[in-house]
This record gives sequence, C-alpha cells and structure tokens, in this order.
Amino acid sequence: MILKCILLFFTACCSYALSGQTKTLQHNDVKRKYIIYTPKGYETATGKKYPVVFNFHGGGMTPAEHMLYTQMNKTADQHGFIAVYPKGIKEDWNVGFGMSYKKGTDDIGFIEALLNQIEKDYAVNSQKVYAAGLSRGGFFCHRIAAELPHRFSAIATAGATVPDSVAYYHQNRKEIGVLMVHGKSDAIVSYDGKDHGYLSARRSYQFWQPTNVKKEKEITTVINKDKNDQTSAEIREIKAGNKYITLISIENGGHTWPGTDDFNIGLPIGLTSKEIDFNEYMWNFFNRQK
Repeated sequence: MILKCILLFFTACCSYALSGQTKTLQHNDVKRKYIIYTPKGYETATGKKYPVVFNFHGGGMTPAEHMLYTQMNKTADQHGFIAVYPKGIKEDWNVGFGMSYKKGTDDIGFIEALLNQIEKDYAVNSQKVYAAGLSRGGFFCHRIAAELPHRFSAIATAGATVPDSVAYYHQNRKEIGVLMVHGKSDAIVSYDGKDHGYLSARRSYQFWQPTNVKKEKEITTVINKDKNDQTSAEIREIKAGNKYITLISIENGGHTWPGTDDFNIGLPIGLTSKEIDFNEYMWNFFNRQK
C-alpha cells in the first residue's frame, strides 16, 4: 500500500551498509525468500538464545529496501536480536483486501513455517519472538497477532491499523502486546480508518484490549521535544491482563517510520516525526511484555 520509494537514491545515501543473508524456503510449492541478519557477536556466543524480530515491508517494497529504510539491523546490533525480513509474493501480504482472506496467499502458513525453520537453524529464544511492519506489512502484523499469538509475544506497526477481515474473523482474541504508531495526517492509510478496509487507529487500540481481563488505568503522555520537526506525539497506553496495548498518535505525522531519515523525495508520504525513535521504542516495548 505504501508508495514504492525511490530507493536507489536511498541506498546510495544510507550510512548503514546493506547486510544479511538472503535465503529461501519452499512453502506450498512456492519458493519464498527472506533476509536474515544476526547481530554482532552472534557467531562467538556460546549457549545464548536470541530474541527474533520479523520486520515486514510495505506494499511494493522489497525486504532489502525495508531493511535499509527502517535501519533495524543497527538496532539488532545494539540490543542483540536476530532480524528477519520476509518477502511477500509480488511484494504484498494477504490482509483480506485485494485478495481473499481465507483463500488467498497463505502468508500465515509461510511465516509459521519460516519461524520453525529459523528455530532449527539459529539459537532462538522462542519466548521472545516479535513482529513489526510498515503499511501493508503492518496490516499483516495485526493478522499475525490474531492468528499466531502462541508464537509471537507482541507486534509493532507503523501506518497500519486492524484490517476489517481480522476484526470480522477474530472477535475472540488472546492476549498479545500491540504497539501502533500512526500519523494523524497520513494520506495513504487514514488515521480515521476506511469503510470496508480497516479500522481507525482509535478503534484498533480498543480492539486489542480484551474484555475479559483486568485493565489498569490508561496513561497518556505528550512528547514535543523537537520544536523543528513540526510534529508531536501523544502516547496512550493501557495494561490489559499481562500485556500492554499502546497507540502513538503523531500530530502532523505522515505515512512514515518515526526516527528515520526523511527519504520521501517527491513522494506524498508526509512528515517523519523525530519525537521518538520507533526502533528503540518498540524494542523497549517488546521487552516489557511477559
């Protein structure tokens, strides 16, 4: 769904080198690709189990472009986790619009099979597996949260809310940590939702709060430390059962990944907020989940 960035320029200007191994996995008679990155020191560690973060690209992007844009490998080095960048068929993910939710591409099956393979090939802490995604990849993270909460402990999304199909098919949800960041001026995925497409950011925040568990008092925080970036961040968070549900609303923010460089040359994706470093925020969020 996100407009395909002109990442030839982006690649040339990126300060953090493209790295990671490109691998394939056969699933349903289709050879699926993914990039995997192990953090510095992984090869020499003995007996250590590593968390894993799956990072899903937006529509029309490649895993390599998304890896460069989000700079997640740098965060993986800093905090010691394995980063995985799966590739959607035709750079897309089955989230229930544009294809049949039930009969379209079996992306959920692919991701579960991929996680099984990674757990065989690498030293993985299976209690600390997370998913993050931008735009279409973020929509898909909501599907993962609904269908694979027994494999993933939490998700984090940018510019993506709960797809209508996820809301329709998964009214009985299990506890899972959910972090969403969404620009209120996002012109590609509306903060206010879209009829017959996806819920609003506020409704998505409410959707992930289970009704049958104890909730603590909601905490609201406003951040406006960078007076030059024309944005501010309102953070709403509630603990429901053992999991945290967080919505970060970016005033004047666009369809972007907060904290990244402003590589939106000539593209109508809006402002990139510098109020938070989304990679750092999500990693801290993931580690707070039980």
